[in-house]
Amino acid sequence: MVSALTHTHKREAQLAVTLGALAMKNPLTVASGTFAAGREYAELWRETLKQGAIEQQEFSQEILDTKDKPLSLLGAVTTKGVSLKPWPGNPGVRVAETASGLLNSIGLQNPGVEAFCSGDLLWLASQEVPVIVNVSGHAANEYHAVIARLEQESTPSAYELNISCPNVDCGNMSFGTNPRDAERVTRVCREATVRPLIVKLTPNVTDITEIARACEAGGADALSLINTVAGMAIDVRGRKPVFDRVVAGLSGPAIKPIALYAVHRVSGAVSLPLIGMGGIATAEDVVEFLLAGATAVAVGTQNFRDPLAIPRLLKDLKVWCHTQGVTDIHELIGGLR
Repeated sequence: MVSALTHTHKREAQLAVTLGALAMKNPLTVASGTFAAGREYAELWRETLKQGAIEQQEFSQEILDTKDKPLSLLGAVTTKGVSLKPWPGNPGVRVAETASGLLNSIGLQNPGVEAFCSGDLLWLASQEVPVIVNVSGHAANEYHAVIARLEQESTPSAYELNISCPNVDCGNMSFGTNPRDAERVTRVCREATVRPLIVKLTPNVTDITEIARACEAGGADALSLINTVAGMAIDVRGRKPVFDRVVAGLSGPAIKPIALYAVHRVSGAVSLPLIGMGGIATAEDVVEFLLAGATAVAVGTQNFRDPLAIPRLLKDLKVWCHTQGVTDIHELIGGLR
């Protein structure tokens, strides 16, 4: 199949998509929190290709040509959440495997926006890839302050609001579970920037379309969904919860059907482009999300299972399109019959 692609280059599918004003050369990004800022992955991808540890025919020539700036093969890189001040994260156990998934209680640990700007963001500026900065906060004014600081930098291409954070102004209920709060924090952030504004939705609500419409009303340019599903694990010998906070976030293949349904529902409720995520591990998973209504997709837990997941997915997606006669990725977006 790869040799066929090589000899019929003109027939390769066009993969470029746009999310508002954010142009992506392909629909692949990464889920916030699973990729940090990409430094370690970039080093691994570079060294793997350089040393020939993976047979070259496993990757397309485009991927092999990105050895010096390997993150440039992504449509965009999405960073781990950035808050106004350093955020220590949660104590105790932070990760536990479960059937077809992963539970995590990391707690948005990060060094704060100033350290991010002088460290990871400075490095990302050299990688020739659009940068979506995930923004977190305890109150609407914190989200605004983070974006205001990032506006002083030229590197961010877009912002993704994590509205699953506990809202201290409303008794620690997350912004993403209340339409009024979701619209308010979106509107506050919209006032801080003209850059594309993406809002990440939680599935832990009665009606996700209600939250989606609120974010659209607040000025969002795109939506990403879904964040992790609430779950827990129990230590049966100790007869206590595994996680100190009891609840944790479930990700991985186990949540893919939930995520697909959410994308399908939201795509029919708003006019905004969507980034779909939740259990993506194969090129056919990518295609499912596109058919459900997503314009782009984010790969998350699979990065832990296979750190070379993105290069493989990009190659496999091109092969899938080639074998199925798809010449433009837009033929798939919202293409359910």
